Amino acid sequence: MTTELTWLGHGSWSLRIGQERVLLDPFLDESPTAPVKAADVEADYVLVSHGHFDHVSDVAAIANRTGATVVANFEIAQWFATRHGVKSTVGMNLGGQLALPFGTVKLTVAWHSSQLPDGTYGGSAGGFVVTTADRRIYFACDTALFTDMRLIGQGGLDLAVLPIGDLYTMGPDDSLEAIRLLNPQRVVPNHYNTWPPIAQDATAWADAVRAHTGATPIVLEPGGSLRL
Repeated sequence: MTTELTWLGHGSWSLRIGQERVLLDPFLDESPTAPVKAADVEADYVLVSHGHFDHVSDVAAIANRTGATVVANFEIAQWFATRHGVKSTVGMNLGGQLALPFGTVKLTVAWHSSQLPDGTYGGSAGGFVVTTADRRIYFACDTALFTDMRLIGQGGLDLAVLPIGDLYTMGPDDSLEAIRLLNPQRVVPNHYNTWPPIAQDATAWADAVRAHTGATPIVLEPGGSLRL
């Protein structure tokens, strides 16, 4: 089963897994780096890692237009159902796994805050391990470095997607330790260069990954794709 990932800027991703279309943390209409708008994308599922505006702002509009199922922690799933009229939601909690037509989605720990835009409590922030018939992909989402990343990597990872922007998440230096703990075959950076406070040199980061880890770094521009 072919899996194609497209970076939509910041922490937003589009996945095509076989015939299924999956969005992760769509932040498009207000993002200065997104190559598309919310009205341009299609989805069968929308994964939401936590409640901050730059990860949830376009979720309801996309889900209500496409009929996509929103998959998030319990508090965020309830918020979209009750506050935004999203008809299909699945609420999870950390460590839980959900079977979907293309494989499974597991909600992993992330060290980050999670307040929704209107001040509502957004539960615990998380990341996702997406497992298909022949691939295992880890989206760390917004997080600090934590040593239990070693456990996430124990099943083997074809790809890890890590934030490198610093200030709000781990930065380039901590991402190198994360890569060593996760031991993925390939690694892609995100959550950087959206605004000046999280500006980073991705080429220098990739050089450091090659020098200090066993992973192959892949740097995409917003709109760029990777096929696994």
